[in-house]
Amino acid sequence: MQLLLRRKDVNPNTPDRTYGRTPLLWAAENGHEGVVGLLLRREDVNPNTPERTYGRTPLWWAAGNGYEGIVQLLLGREDVKPDIPDMEYGRTPLSWAAENGREAVVKLLLGQKDVNPGSSCKSGRTPLSWAAGNGREGIVKLLLERKDINPNSLCESGRTPLSWAARNGREGTVKLLLRREDVNPDIPVTEDGQTPLSWAAENGREGVVKLLLGRNDVNPDSSNKSGRTPLLCAARRDHEGIVKLLLGRKDVNPNSSNTSGRTPLSWAAANGHEGIVKLLLGRKDVNPDSSSKSNQTPLSWAGRNGHEGIVKLLLGQKDVNPDSSCESGRTPLSWAAGNGHEGIVKLLLEREGVNPYRSSKSGQTPLS
Repeated sequence: MQLLLRRKDVNPNTPDRTYGRTPLLWAAENGHEGVVGLLLRREDVNPNTPERTYGRTPLWWAAGNGYEGIVQLLLGREDVKPDIPDMEYGRTPLSWAAENGREAVVKLLLGQKDVNPGSSCKSGRTPLSWAAGNGREGIVKLLLERKDINPNSLCESGRTPLSWAARNGREGTVKLLLRREDVNPDIPVTEDGQTPLSWAAENGREGVVKLLLGRNDVNPDSSNKSGRTPLLCAARRDHEGIVKLLLGRKDVNPNSSNTSGRTPLSWAAANGHEGIVKLLLGRKDVNPDSSSKSNQTPLSWAGRNGHEGIVKLLLGQKDVNPDSSCESGRTPLSWAAGNGHEGIVKLLLEREGVNPYRSSKSGQTPLS
């Protein structure tokens, strides 16, 4: 490099043909601090030249890859612009460093006057959003210490930093965010209207659920636009520990239904989550024979999907109709017979109230 740079016929800014990257950009991306130092000593080297394909600068690459020494060298140039976003996603060096957990680099960038700590990329996510979603606690602390940071900023899909942290199970980050008095822990944040609690429940983040349920300003029974509550989300995905937590609350309705009329028991029965079915049937206020808008009961769903253990549990309930018919006129026996669930067919045929000749609206019997 030294020999080449001494030649008058060598242009230190010549980009390669494939990506349009300059020597400085290649060196910065790959962490070659000595080479970066040689190039930056030249006044004719442009430190802001982006690559042709995605518009990423040398600082962008060095920040994202955590090359603190190179970032310092670049920021030492008065003509370096530290807040240039890339063309692909609109993410700044700070945003990229925050996502990748480059805490030392984040500190350096936050010390620059012309760096916007609340800048958002094309998807609307801020450096805080990226750091929170990826559990970068040290960086979250640095950002939350700033007065010019909005901790409730919404991205394009309507999620806050807390929502991202809750969804991904970043318990330490959730604690940090909840310490801020201006953080709203119950914003129905997504396009679907899901709260941070709902996201945590759906993804099995039990520790986060406990933290959120410990707040007085969190509604444990909120529903999204499709009517799904945190309990329904947890029951559907077989998160038994979270179901226990939610059922321990007096302000949670165990019979809440979504827009299609399906309850937590309906989803647990359909998906074969036997432990959760037992928990729900252990409640006196749970209706074991609730029907959806298509008139399918938990027994119908369990019979249809071949969950024999759950069928036994439901048939043990006094107020379950073993011969109920859905919108198309099909009974639990019809569904089990049609799908070849022999053990369930035997169980149902042993019941006095089951009609083995009952036909659907299309005239098909279980035998058919």
